[in-house]
This record gives sequence, structure tokens and C-alpha cells, in this order.
Amino acid sequence: MVKNLVIVESPTKVKTIKKFLGKNYEVVASIGHVRDLPKSQMGIDVNNDYEPKYITIRGKGELLASLRKEVKKADHIFLATDPDREGEAISWHLFYALNLADRDVKRITFNEITKKAVKDSFKAQREIDMNLVDAQQARRVLDRLVGYEISPLLWAKVKRGLSAGRVQSVALRLIADREAEIDAFIPREYYTLDAILTAEGEKNPFTVSFYGDKDKKLEISDKESLDEIRDAAKKDKFKVESVQRSKRERKSPMPFTTSTLQQEAVKALNFSTQKTMRIAQQLYEGVDIKGHGTVGLITYLRTDSVRIADEAKEACAEFISGNYGSEYLDLKEEKRVNQHIQDAHEAIRPSDVNRVPSEIKESLSRDQFRLYQLIWKRFVASQMSNAVFENVTVKVSSAGYVFSGTESKQTFAGFRYVYTDTDDEKEAKKNSLGNLTDKTKIKLDSFDEKQHFTQPPAHFTEASLVHTLEEKRIGRPSTYAPTIATILKRRYITKEGKNIFMTEVGEAVDNIMRESFPVIVNPEFTANMESLLDGVEEGKVEWKSIIRNFYPDLNELVKKAEENLDKVKIQDEETDVICDNCGRNMVIKYGPHGKFLACPGFPECRNTKPYLEKIGVLCPKCGKEIVIRKTRKGRKFYGCEDYPECDFVSWQRPVSKKCPKCGSYMIIRGKKITCSENSCGYSEEYKNSDND
Repeated sequence: MVKNLVIVESPTKVKTIKKFLGKNYEVVASIGHVRDLPKSQMGIDVNNDYEPKYITIRGKGELLASLRKEVKKADHIFLATDPDREGEAISWHLFYALNLADRDVKRITFNEITKKAVKDSFKAQREIDMNLVDAQQARRVLDRLVGYEISPLLWAKVKRGLSAGRVQSVALRLIADREAEIDAFIPREYYTLDAILTAEGEKNPFTVSFYGDKDKKLEISDKESLDEIRDAAKKDKFKVESVQRSKRERKSPMPFTTSTLQQEAVKALNFSTQKTMRIAQQLYEGVDIKGHGTVGLITYLRTDSVRIADEAKEACAEFISGNYGSEYLDLKEEKRVNQHIQDAHEAIRPSDVNRVPSEIKESLSRDQFRLYQLIWKRFVASQMSNAVFENVTVKVSSAGYVFSGTESKQTFAGFRYVYTDTDDEKEAKKNSLGNLTDKTKIKLDSFDEKQHFTQPPAHFTEASLVHTLEEKRIGRPSTYAPTIATILKRRYITKEGKNIFMTEVGEAVDNIMRESFPVIVNPEFTANMESLLDGVEEGKVEWKSIIRNFYPDLNELVKKAEENLDKVKIQDEETDVICDNCGRNMVIKYGPHGKFLACPGFPECRNTKPYLEKIGVLCPKCGKEIVIRKTRKGRKFYGCEDYPECDFVSWQRPVSKKCPKCGSYMIIRGKKITCSENSCGYSEEYKNSDND
């Protein structure tokens, strides 16, 4: 008879943990949640103080029967699910699903799957933390209420099985707001002027850039100003006004949190957030390392803390001193990034710093190796000295104008000996400023002048969206990857390269949410909800009080929206396009990818065609109609109906009016219409009209 039964979530952990425990321990897996709210109904009894109705998840019946048999054999049961809200809730559900009320049951947690961590967890066994459970229940119930109340309205409005979510709808709004900023952006022309100079006695030239005059920094906004500055400086002599030398330190980075790991993996490895979390889970649960068996390589992957255990710090200090030298060691007291972090777990780090990536590479898949190496390097770098740079800044003058140049040389690598992130500043090109003094004579070789246009805000990438969600406290680190995955799956957004774009379906859903449920998509409201959930975890807020305050307002908004939606319900719009199969006039339907043409004779006639919506503007190239088109991934653009014979395309909506300055076609940017040629720069107020 087995005396001790340990229940974990993942079958992978079973193999890893079993070898740490003796023959008196049996380790089994629940394979995630065993109970949840039903899919076929809301599962929240709003008339009984919002009591959740949990049921056994379909397909888990046999597993639970097997677990009950194991429970009967054991004297002591240890629930060892993940060390977070979700894991605590799974333990709680197991407690009831396995009828453990009269049994000796304890909760144990470990931040890393190593022999010491697992053994130590039994010394710190405890009861199930109901504050953590209730925080998870509150989030689950809130999300269910939002989803099951609003999604049917979206279905009715857009005519397909779409969905709304408490966090995903806010994320969608952020993306829509960014797209609107980009569309409304009007480029502004400016110029840069560099002077290539040579110091007396030197062969290599150096470059200085126009700064302004002796009083202030100036911008060169047009070609005439550029010509005036260049010609005046060309006629006069250049003189060194000042040379400043200084030292600058670049601080070593903090170890990874869930959010920063996701961001850096997107940028450095081109991993999606979902892929990052999947591979990190594998590294945490355990990988078969040649000569060592199954080993958990990293600490728990869902965390917002940068805290490092003293034992891990000491091991890292010994590793750095022994491999790089004591001058590279600089153990720092980590600081909380902000007051809102939970700090429940350590930062993401290697479970053993001596397990160097290159030494275990052959035991890992390519993606596992790349992510482990990223985590290992970042952790080691976080315990190393700052990098030191020597900066030289020179200012020269001519004809009353000031030009400046800089040179930066790394004098001590510090943490950069091991790690540089993708946002780390790149070393400047050698500028031969090291020997300059304020008495050095210099002469002009040539000028380098360039025309530029200001750029709109960048499209969101998964990395920048995660950063913004965290900054605005929308959701938790563990929710970022599934949130992005959901709106991608629903085709509300699409990715081209790393950039995220709204689709037509996404625009329709976002417009409905803004109009009918402005509170739900308000980032501040969502952030405040996160604070309340944190309060539940801390035992300061009763979880059902959040639901009691939230649901009546939501229900009222739904009722109002139902009335309004009935009035504006989209009917099938008949077109003049004739069905090739049966001769009926085809109608406009709305599908997962947006609008399309379908025969009204369905199901007898199943003919469909792409829907090319005309905008009432003629193509500036060939004179035929411009229509709304979509890329393969659903991003909207404007093109000629005669494609591929005519290759006209525009990301911004064209209008009928021609530019009075240069004659090019004009486009809509926010509340203005502007010339499509950036070099022209003409714009005027946009007055909407039917023939636009």
C-alpha cells in the first residue's frame, strides 16, 4: 500500500518528480482542470448570489475514477498543482471531485522542479489557500458573464459565431486605436545635413550633424532652409568649439518575468507569445538530459517578479567569478518594478546556473535550446557588472551654425560579455573623435544632405502589445498569450511579418463594443478590475462582492443593446451581381473573413464569390472603379477593380478630389485629406460626401 500520493497537473512532471521521491510515494497527474463551468450554458446562478455550477469536464470521468482508486490506497495526499491562482483552483476542484473532505490532504508548491525544491515543499505543506482560489473564481465568473452575455449580440449583429471577452475586447480596442492613429497621421517633411570633416594631421574623416545655432536646437523643415545653411557654412571655416569626454554606464538587465520573456522572445527569436509559453512550459516541467534523466531546466514561467532566491544568487556569483572573473560580478538588490506586481514567485531563471546551454544543446530541440539560452544568458547577465562606455561629444561651428558629433567606445563589457538584448543600443560607427581638442584645426570635405518624412506610430507587434497590456494593467502575464491567440483565431486581427493589423471583422466587433459596452472596453475599468482581483488574493475583498457590483450594470447594457440591435439588424443586402449557376441576384453575407457574395438559393445553390465593394472613386491610373480588397490574411486595402491588368493599390482610402498643388490623387487621413505624394505635403480639412 502506497503511503503518500502526490497529484500534479502534467504527465511530464510525473516522470520528473517521481525520481526525486522514494518508493513510498506515488505520483499521478490530473492533466489540468477536472471541473469547470458548462459550455452549453452560462453556468452562473444569478438568482442565487452568482453561485457557479461546476461540472466534471467531458472526457475526465475515467481519469477521475482512476485517481479515486489511487486515493483509496494512500494514507496521505499531497496536491502539487502549479504555484499560482489557477493551480490553487485546480487543487480545490480536485479536493471536491475526489471526495477528500475526510482524508489527510495537504497542499505543496515548488517554484522549480529540482530534487531540493520538491523535497523542501513537503516541509512547507499547508492547507488550500481559499483567497487564491476565490481570485481565480472571480476572474472565471467575470469572464463567463461577459462572454455569455455579449457574444450572442455579436452573433446577431455580425451574423456569425463571434465572441467578446473582458480582456480580449480591451486588447482589440488598443489595436484599433493604434490603427486609427496611423491612418490619421500626416507625414511632415524635414531635412538632415551632415558635414564630413578632416582634422589636421589625420587621415580618417569624421562626421558631425547640424544641430542649430549657438542659442538653441533647430530643425531644417524645407529645402530652402537647407540650402541657406549649407551655402553659408560652405563659405566659412569650421572651428572646434568644445570637446567633452565622459564615462557612461549601461545597467545590467533584470532577469525575465513572464511579460519581458514574451517580449524578448518575439523580438530576438521571432516566437509568438503562445509558442514562447509552450516551450517554456516544457523547460519547466522537464527535459530528458543525456546522463541526468528528466530535469526541470527553468523556474516557474508565470511570474511578474524579478526576485531571485539567495541560493540561486550565490550559485550564480560563484559561476561568474569562476568563469569570467570577480570584476564581472555585481550582485544587486532587485527592486520591484512597480507597486502592482504580485511578487508571488521568483523571476524566470535556470534551475541550475551550471547547466550551461552549450553543454546540453544536443538534448534539446532547436527551439528549446534557443529559449533556454535566452533565459540563461539574461539571468547570468542580471548578476553581472554594468557595461562602461567612454563617450566623446564634439561641437563645431561655421557661419554661426553649430554641428555636433558623438563617438562611444565600450571600455568594459560587464554584462554585455554574456548578453545584449534586441533593444540594447548598438555601438556607434567609429567617428575618429578620440584625438580632437578645442585647438584642433579642421577642414570641410563635403556635405551629406537627406530629405526625410516623419513616421506614423508603429503598428503593434505581439511584443509591443504585451508591453502595453502590462503597462496599462490589462489582464495578468499568464493571460497575454491566450488573449492574443484568441483574437488571432477569431480573425479580428491578422499578422503580416511581426506587425498586427485589424481585419474587417475586428473593426465591426470593436465598433459594436464601443457603442454598446463602453465600460467593458475601457482600459481603466479593466485595470481597476485587476486591482480588485489582487485584493481578493490578499484577503481584502470578498470575491462575490465584485460580481454583485458588476453584473447588474452589464445586464442593463445588454438589455439596451438588444433593443438597439433589433433596430439596426443587418439584413442580407441584394446586389446586381447575378449568380452564375441559377440566375438569382446574389446577396452580401458576413463570414469569418468579412463580407462575401452568396446565392440566396442556399442550400439548393451554394455559389459564392468575393465581395468587391466599390467606394465611388475612379482609379487614378486607368479610370475604372476602386474597390475595397483584402490581403490573404484579411488586412483591408484599396485597389482597382481591373486587377491584375491595373496594379493601383493604396492602404489609405482615396477620394475623388485631385491635389490642387501637384495633381496626384488624395487620401483620407483622420479628419484631413492629404496628397498621396509625401513630398507634396498638401492637406485640407476632410468634409465627408457621398462621392468620396
